Amino acid sequence: MRLRPATSDDLDAIRVLIVASMRGLSDGFYTSAQVESGLRHVYGPDTQLIADGTYFVIEDDGAVVAAAGWSRRATLYGGDQTKAGPDPLLDPARDPARIRAFYVAPSHARRGLGRQLLAHCAAAAGTEGFTMLELMATLPGVPLYEACGFTALERIEPTQPDGVAIPFVRMQRAVRG
Repeated sequence: MRLRPATSDDLDAIRVLIVASMRGLSDGFYTSAQVESGLRHVYGPDTQLIADGTYFVIEDDGAVVAAAGWSRRATLYGGDQTKAGPDPLLDPARDPARIRAFYVAPSHARRGLGRQLLAHCAAAAGTEGFTMLELMATLPGVPLYEACGFTALERIEPTQPDGVAIPFVRMQRAVRG
């Protein structure tokens, strides 16, 4: 398997991965209505991460089986469809870097790919002077992030445009967790 920076040529494969990951790994955490609402209104590629060079994919035999990134920008979560304006840069001296858009194919879940991507993103953020990481976790992601040293700061449950509420957990840890 190979970890590499994502490019715009990967967008179709990333979209397919997001759908497979959310539908395949959310059972017991979200209802099917919450998954489908999230796929319409929240989950999706953030092309700014790709443009910034902070989004990565893991390939297995040429197929994208995991993707994740980090960001030096203010957006905490959501794909392009959630953005409403500029996405300003963060100050590494006072702001935590964002861990963003983690997705793993169900066929490759629980093989350490999430940990590998998280370690890669944390190291890159640390290189740019960030000392803290923050993320908005989906419920299926919470156990991984807790195992990797993140602590919950708050639980939110925003209602989407279709009236469906989707719970998330905002979490944080030191870069060198």
